[in-house]
Amino acid sequence: MSTVVEKPKSIPEHCPGTQSDNAGRASACAGCPNQQICSTGPKTPDAGIQLVKDRLEQVRYKILILSGKGGVGKSTVTALLTRTLASQDPERNVAVLDIDICGPSQPRVLGVLDEQVHQSGSGWSPVYVEDNLSVMSIGFLLSSPDDAVIWRGPKKNGMIRQFLSEVDWGKLDYLLMDTPPGRSHWSHYCDNTTSRALLDVRKEIDFCKKVKVDVLGVIENMSVFACPCCQRLSEIFPATTGGAKQMCKELDVPFLGSLPLDPRIARCCDEGKDFVTALPNTPAVKALNDIVTKLVETCERKLNK
Repeated sequence: MSTVVEKPKSIPEHCPGTQSDNAGRASACAGCPNQQICSTGPKTPDAGIQLVKDRLEQVRYKILILSGKGGVGKSTVTALLTRTLASQDPERNVAVLDIDICGPSQPRVLGVLDEQVHQSGSGWSPVYVEDNLSVMSIGFLLSSPDDAVIWRGPKKNGMIRQFLSEVDWGKLDYLLMDTPPGRSHWSHYCDNTTSRALLDVRKEIDFCKKVKVDVLGVIENMSVFACPCCQRLSEIFPATTGGAKQMCKELDVPFLGSLPLDPRIARCCDEGKDFVTALPNTPAVKALNDIVTKLVETCERKLNK
């Protein structure tokens, strides 16, 4: 006996997906015309999830960079971590996946804005920044960097799934993913396949704990201002409540470190230059090296448990 279920007419942007256990019950489902259909319809396995797992099987560590809102430097932090991971060990294969669909910035930040991706029988080939550093972004698929990508719901989620399942990364040590603000865009296809590094957002930590994924640590971005002339550090926004370090203590998550705001680093990122070799003795690069060392130690410790 088979059951016929009416096809949903429209899907909200933050839809958890019809295969989710929360289909029709999540807060995003309130007011949706398909709420009852989703909550009562049969759940069938999503073939896309298995495709993602198969493709990422050769990736040792998969790390999402998250924030609960935009404008906190998530894309810059992703590029900083990726560059530093690759520069610390030439034998370490590192890649970044830019799944911030509506605001892809990794091609510019990593200095490969004019490159193009190629497709073969094994999938899309990422663009190589260095011998051990590659990147994939929707920015490579646009005719112009100024083109706006106005995608919502299923189309945006479908593009993310395609990136996760069709890019031929080869064998990787680290894959860092630059995500859009919010959570529903990635949780369906990355559930139980990744660990996460987070910026200073309590809701994101709470969300990761609820869906039972690892929190590798918190990075406090733009914590102080580093003068480009004298390199003196100035506290612009005093941490009256203890800052990220106190928050990590309260929530029992690792604190990886603080990154100062340095205009020279920002300029390098805008121009696509390698800040690690251009500014090796700056406070920001020194802090980055410490953060990445802790991140690598945390990843290896979790793998060996």
